[in-house]
Amino acid sequence: MSDAPKFEVIDRRKQKKLEEERGEQSGTEAAETVPPADEAATASAAVPSPGPNAGPRLVVNESKHEAAAEEAVPEEAEQNVAEAQGAPGMPPAPSAEESREQKMAYEVAAQRLEDILRAQNPGVGKQPAITFEHLVQQFYVSAMIQMGAGTQEGQRPQIDILGARNTIDLLGVLYEKTQGNLTDTEDRTLRSVLFEVRMAFLDLTSMINMQSVTAPPPPPPGKR
Repeated sequence: MSDAPKFEVIDRRKQKKLEEERGEQSGTEAAETVPPADEAATASAAVPSPGPNAGPRLVVNESKHEAAAEEAVPEEAEQNVAEAQGAPGMPPAPSAEESREQKMAYEVAAQRLEDILRAQNPGVGKQPAITFEHLVQQFYVSAMIQMGAGTQEGQRPQIDILGARNTIDLLGVLYEKTQGNLTDTEDRTLRSVLFEVRMAFLDLTSMINMQSVTAPPPPPPGKR
């Protein structure tokens, strides 16, 4: 037996032919996975086309698109929406019809109550209608009482200086919000009352400051 190495002769032409056949077979399989032109056209037709004036629309992520649209809303539009919805925790505003019906019911109930009171007290006349002057007068009386007016002689006045300040500030708000909507008499009354209560407040706070300055200092802690 000879130990000489053995050689195998390979026909490269047959190998090349086999590679070409394999390449054609893989190309055929790939072509089968691609949808025909008619099917592709049908699939594209199923998607609604935008109008002639419509711009490009990104549909990759709808949530991001909606968030961007919300950020694009002007601040004024957001404020209008917030005002329409009302403040948090507040019920929706009544409609005009509901307000009208409620006002009529209130007037009927108030008239019934007045009739009962006049029947029990025949000497009591009809109550006058409430006007703007009554509102201003109510604030004036409240502010003066809070600053100690009306205290009986010999008694120490009870002063609510913070409450008086709030009442005076309410009168100031009333004055600012009613500008251009008052008669000459109403405007003069409101300005006069606001001037008087502010002057009374200045006098009272001056007295409080003087008392705090002249008062003796408190004793040190631990000593009596």
